[in-house]
Amino acid sequence: MKAVRVFTLGISGIGAIIAIAALASMQATAISSASQTEAAVDAEGNLRVPRDYQTTYQQLGSWAVAAEGRGAKELHVVLTSPGSLEAYRKDGRFADGTVLVKEVFETATKEMTTGTVSHAEKLKGWFVMVKDSNGRYPGNALWGDGWGWSWFDAANPTKTTSTDYRLNCKSCHVPAQATDWVYVDGYPALKR
Repeated sequence: MKAVRVFTLGISGIGAIIAIAALASMQATAISSASQTEAAVDAEGNLRVPRDYQTTYQQLGSWAVAAEGRGAKELHVVLTSPGSLEAYRKDGRFADGTVLVKEVFETATKEMTTGTVSHAEKLKGWFVMVKDSNGRYPGNALWGDGWGWSWFDAANPTKTTSTDYRLNCKSCHVPAQATDWVYVDGYPALKR
């Protein structure tokens, strides 16, 4: 009987340890998500390019925008805040607080041994989106349809040139409305 109690107590103890570890992991993820969001949004809902995104964010994918003639005229490289890929793979949705940063580059095209090649030449700017499932900034014209939206010129990563997401951003995303306004088919990292 004593052995059964010890065994039961041991199983209960292991279960409690697992539950505590899971709760701590969920809290750490929530704290990490909140701090990533704070890096891109101030208290009034003004967006900015997160300072450390190049070293802490994960790459989603890239897009080449074709030039008339040969090569590409722009290269878009898209990164997302830490933990966002794992969250998306679990349920196929961007978690509240997810930050997407798209770097937009002018390109240079030349002939190389592999053929005609375009590469990033000069940064034009950034497009930043922050997932907002709760409608936190209803009076801010850069927030709506579940996201915060802003463009930043390369010369000034702290001041957006966007004034209203409906006029400046949304029209490019209409074809992606069914996938939460994001062109997910171009991001192999999201595939489960």
